[in-house]
Amino acid sequence: MKMRFVLVCGLILSVVTSKAQTAFEEISADPNKSASVYYAYPEISEQYTLPPEGYTPFYISHYGRHGSRYLISDSEYQTVMEILDKADTVGFLTDKGKSVRSRLEVVWRDAEGLGGQLTPLGYRQHRSISERMFYNFPDVFKGKRKISACSTVVIRCALSMATFCETLKGLNPKLQFTYGSGERYMRYLNYWNENAREFTSDGSDWRKDYHEFCREHIHPERLMRLLFSNQNYVQQHVNQEQLMMGLYWIASDIQNTELDLSFYDIFEKEELFDIWQVNNYKHYVCNGTCPWGKEIVQRTFVPLLENILDSANEAIQNDEMAATLRFGHDGNVMPLTGLLHLEGCYGEETNSENFYRVWSDYKIVPMAANVQIIFYRKRGTDEIIVKFMLNEKETTIPIKSEIAPFYFWKDVEKFYRDYIGYLYRDIKK
Repeated sequence: MKMRFVLVCGLILSVVTSKAQTAFEEISADPNKSASVYYAYPEISEQYTLPPEGYTPFYISHYGRHGSRYLISDSEYQTVMEILDKADTVGFLTDKGKSVRSRLEVVWRDAEGLGGQLTPLGYRQHRSISERMFYNFPDVFKGKRKISACSTVVIRCALSMATFCETLKGLNPKLQFTYGSGERYMRYLNYWNENAREFTSDGSDWRKDYHEFCREHIHPERLMRLLFSNQNYVQQHVNQEQLMMGLYWIASDIQNTELDLSFYDIFEKEELFDIWQVNNYKHYVCNGTCPWGKEIVQRTFVPLLENILDSANEAIQNDEMAATLRFGHDGNVMPLTGLLHLEGCYGEETNSENFYRVWSDYKIVPMAANVQIIFYRKRGTDEIIVKFMLNEKETTIPIKSEIAPFYFWKDVEKFYRDYIGYLYRDIKK
């Protein structure tokens, strides 16, 4: 079994590498993509592959990230504003620095007291995804069918769930919903075991290389000259890297708000690409499929994969079940996509300069990111096929299929059950 999975990973690595070498061009053309996990959900206009004749959709298994939000806390805005305010008080801001300070006041008026909460766009995203799900797969949502929905205990996830389900209920009032949010659901929606926590901690061995990577890719000197007229003041009173990163995050999150302004004029394309690489590095190692800790991270998400498999089998036996909807965070969707072996989500690389060539966070987990597995049954038989969608786009998994992007459920379930066994080959579960 080990050889089989190594061969599969090698194949996908070559495919992913060829596709991912345009990251700099993509970010240069659209700076919003440099926002990493703050990239707003892109516009969707898909033409889906028709299933083989005789197959009808009957069930959807889903995991979605919460919608667009403000920065995680008010302090992320305040820290940057305080630095510029102090410099302005002593007359050391350039005209560009004053312009940035003025724009920050507009941002703060919009964000104050809402750190970590959904923006209006965040609600709209889930309404739109829910509506498209309903109309793309109408057979799933006919009549008085049942939907199970659960979220992590974080309010933005619960509100995303409520918005998503409210939209479905509005489209078919006969649908019957059950909701859940609590420790029972956290055990698989957002669970990190001790080994995974230790690996992702600040004391982990890979952090030394990461900090060196940060030093090589974050260069705030030009930006400081752009914003401040006195560089001696900057040297004595400003944490330059902290300010650059703070402005980067604020610039990144503007796309998730209703504000008609931008901060990308203060960054060069190479700077945005380099900062994005720093963030992509951390996400790839902590949540992706970097060989340094891939199996450690994936083992902690086995309960989620098992929930997906078990819930699907229950739905296959229960004609009343239409969908299982789960709502969580970027740090849950990223490992799940690798565990599922979705195309472009499980490339392997150990050279940090090449991480971006095999794995790009903005392609996997924009705000409101979602994984959907659509189940089809052939009329008059027990034959089940499935297809996978990442962010509402059809994708593939490394299982042989003559009907791709559709796969026989028996093959899919066996692949994942076998892979779970592979992850625990030398460990007592």
